[in-house]
Amino acid sequence: MPGFKPIRQSRVSDEVTGQLKQSILLGQFKAGDRLPAERDLAEQFRVSRVAIREALRALQNTGFIETRQGSAGGAFVTDLTFEHLIDTFVDLFLAGKLSIPEMYRVRVLVEPEVARLATQNVTPEYARRLKDCLEGEKLSANGLIEDMEHKMALHLVLAEMCGNRFLEAIVRSAMGLTRRLLEAVSIDPKHPVGMHVPVVEAVLRKDPEAAAEAMRKHAVEFGKRLLRVEKAYRKKLALTQFLQ
Repeated sequence: MPGFKPIRQSRVSDEVTGQLKQSILLGQFKAGDRLPAERDLAEQFRVSRVAIREALRALQNTGFIETRQGSAGGAFVTDLTFEHLIDTFVDLFLAGKLSIPEMYRVRVLVEPEVARLATQNVTPEYARRLKDCLEGEKLSANGLIEDMEHKMALHLVLAEMCGNRFLEAIVRSAMGLTRRLLEAVSIDPKHPVGMHVPVVEAVLRKDPEAAAEAMRKHAVEFGKRLLRVEKAYRKKLALTQFLQ
């Protein structure tokens, strides 16, 4: 059990949040671990249970813990993912503070480099997974989101292959944001089967320049489709507001 420090009275819940978060990041509490009960935390920090509840709520809102009900319930440490980051991006988009053109420019810059790096890490297993992704794109899908998930799978494999976790994080966030945006606007960008074939062929040939160029062309082409989606969504939103 980590030794928590008594808390000053100013910004009590924020300091509790900070110490708990640090304990999770340092591995003192691992994914799946149950945090001590509110009463025990209040005694260790020497603060009220209200402050503890506020701190736990902040940790839950940022994805560090989840709360379970029942006799075996409590606050449990989660395995950090990009979902909360994606939620924030979606909220910013819906609030008009983030745009598809901005995301499009990031993808055009980042994804060619991801494809370039992926050519350095081709293994039989990765080759199989890339080919499986191409076959998966041909499968019939139950709706727009499932269809897009089939077609995003290849981007996630390439991001893993590139060997740079920061670039992988950017790609995963971009894919998640794209999926959530399409879910929110319910407009099909029309991603034809076969758009990824030149990328996969170049990666499997271990040709970095061809892979980067093929991905750049794909990012530009699909980005234009997303731009049309945003235009249609903004038009739809403006009409809805006008009719209210």
